[in-house]
Amino acid sequence: MEHIHVFRTQGTCRQPVVGSVRARWFPGIVGFMVLSGFGACATIPGKFVRQAEPGVTLTMLASHPDTYRGKVVILGGTVVTQKEESGRLWLLVENRPLDADYVPHLPTSPDDPEAGEYWIMVAPEGLPKTSRNWSRLTVVGWVSDEPPLQHERGTGKEPVLAAMYLHGWGSRMGGYGLQEEVWEDTHAASVRLSTPLKVKPQ
Repeated sequence: MEHIHVFRTQGTCRQPVVGSVRARWFPGIVGFMVLSGFGACATIPGKFVRQAEPGVTLTMLASHPDTYRGKVVILGGTVVTQKEESGRLWLLVENRPLDADYVPHLPTSPDDPEAGEYWIMVAPEGLPKTSRNWSRLTVVGWVSDEPPLQHERGTGKEPVLAAMYLHGWGSRMGGYGLQEEVWEDTHAASVRLSTPLKVKPQ
């Protein structure tokens, strides 16, 4: 049985609420929070970032599929279609390059080599119903050896990621907005171990 957590929030940060404190202690507490990372907004929890291969792009996955198979990677994008098959939900995602905070953005041009597509596999009962309206998402997943689904929009060569964590923004109905939702397959996150690559492919 997979353990799945879904969280919702408004705005860009999910920070603990701090009760009233004496004014003379406040600067010290704020400083501690900033230095220790509690004051920072994170698109992806650190436990996932530590497992992932840094700096992996869709082009790298497509060019070296055997090298990255079984590795944990982080990509961004927009879901263009979805289909249920064999008890799983398949999401075809149009890639969006990530910034330093793992937020996806539009490619610099239509001819950008990162403007391709990839598939995400996820348990259909795990996603919130509102995920169909996400305008963008960031995914942490391990590169699967599953063949991509045959789809009229696909090429049959898209990389396939088994989702471990998803961060979705906004709504197709209301633009990007500030509403955020995250989904985590805690079972997969706890059992998936990925050995870092010793030599990056060129």
